[in-house]
Amino acid sequence: MNDKIKVAVIGLGYVGLPLAIEVGKKYSTRGVESNRKRISELKECIDSTEELSLNQIKKSKKIRFTYNIEEIKLCNFYIIAVPTPINKKKKPNLKMLRDATYLVANILKKKDIVVYEATVYPGLTEEYCVPILEKKSKLKINKNFSVGYSPERINVGDKKHTLTTIKKIVSASNSESLNIINNFYKSIIKAGTYKAPSIKVAEAAKVIENSQRDINIALVNELSMIFSKLGIDTNEVIDAAKTKWNFLPFYPGIVGGHCIGVDPYYLSYKAEKIGYKSKIILAGRKLNDEMGNYIAKEVLKLIRSRTELNKGLKIAILGLSFKENCGDIRNTKVIDIKEYFLRKNIKCDVYDPVVNKKEVFNEYGIKIKPLSKIYSSKYNAVIIAVKHNEFKRLVLEKFGRDCIIYDVKSMYKKNKTTARL
Repeated sequence: MNDKIKVAVIGLGYVGLPLAIEVGKKYSTRGVESNRKRISELKECIDSTEELSLNQIKKSKKIRFTYNIEEIKLCNFYIIAVPTPINKKKKPNLKMLRDATYLVANILKKKDIVVYEATVYPGLTEEYCVPILEKKSKLKINKNFSVGYSPERINVGDKKHTLTTIKKIVSASNSESLNIINNFYKSIIKAGTYKAPSIKVAEAAKVIENSQRDINIALVNELSMIFSKLGIDTNEVIDAAKTKWNFLPFYPGIVGGHCIGVDPYYLSYKAEKIGYKSKIILAGRKLNDEMGNYIAKEVLKLIRSRTELNKGLKIAILGLSFKENCGDIRNTKVIDIKEYFLRKNIKCDVYDPVVNKKEVFNEYGIKIKPLSKIYSSKYNAVIIAVKHNEFKRLVLEKFGRDCIIYDVKSMYKKNKTTARL
C-alpha cells in the first residue's frame, strides 16, 4: 500500500504541516505551499509556527517541500488542508479552498483520490468542491475519481493532544475509496479512525464539535456578567457546581481563533441557506464576539473608580494570541480590547512572549513591547488576557500598588489581582 500511494498535502500551515510530516514518515509525500519563503524555511527544517521542532521535521524521510505544481502531477492521493476563514460580514470565505481545488483539478487523473480536511459546512465538499473537480478535469466522481472528507482536529499549541493521538473521522464518496482512506489514516494515526456513514455526517461532526464548545463558553461568559453585578466570583461558582458528577465545567474567557470563532458561522450560514435561522448558535457567537469590548469596559470602570483623569491613561495588555502557549494570532479577539481603548484615545501597550513580532505588526500594526519596558512603565491597568505559561512567573508587584490587575483567564489567586472575568 505504501508504495502505491503517492501523497500531496496542499497547505502547510498549522494543520497541513503536522499531517504532511507524519505522512512523510511512511509514504512518498509532497508538501505543497504557495508561500515560497515558507517552502525555503521548511527545506531547512524550520517551522515558523513553532508547532514542530527541527528534529520532528527531520524524522520525515519521504517528504519533499515544493511550490511547483509540476512536482505533484504523479501523486494520486491529494489532501487539501488550507484555511477556511470568514469574511468581514462573517460569511464563509472559500477563496483558498477554491484555489486549492482548482490546483488539484488541473492535474486530476483517473483513480485519484482527493481528501478535504478543512472546516466546511455540511454539503460543501459534494456541492461546491466536486463540481469544480469534475468541470475542470472533465472526469466524473465515483466513475473516474473519488473524494473524501476527514476533518482536522488538531488543537494548535497543544503538545499532548497531537495529530496521532486524536481519533480521525473518515468519510468518502464510495465504499471502495472509504476503505482506502480509512486504511491510509489508520496507518499514521495511533488513536485509530472512525468511519462516518457519509461525507455530510463527517462535515457536520466537525462544525458541531466547535459550535458546542462555543455555546458552552458563551453561557459561562453571560453568567460571569450576571455574577459580576451580584458581586460573586464566577470561578468560585463553577468550582462549587462541578462537585456534581454531571456538571460540565467551562470557564469564562475570550473565544477567537480559526476554529471555535469561525465554525459556528459556517453552520449558521448553511442553516440560513435552507431556510432556518439559528437561534442558539448565533446568539452564543454574538456574545463571545462582544467579550473583548465587555472586558475593556469593565477595566475602564475600575480605572474610573480610582481616578477622575480623562487624559493620559495608560493600559498594558499581556497576551495577544488567540490561545495560550501558541503564537497563532488568526482571528484573535484580544485585539478587540486594544481597539476599544484606541477609540477612547487611551494609550495601550501589548506584550506577548510567543507571537511573531513581525507578523503582528504586518497584521495589526502593533509593536510588541518588551516585558522589561512593561515593568518599567506606569500603567493605570494591566490586563492579563492570555494564559501563557510564561505569565505564571510575572511579578505582579512590579506594576505598582495603584495599578489595576485584571485577570481574564484566572491565572492567579483571587487575592493577587484586582478583578477577574
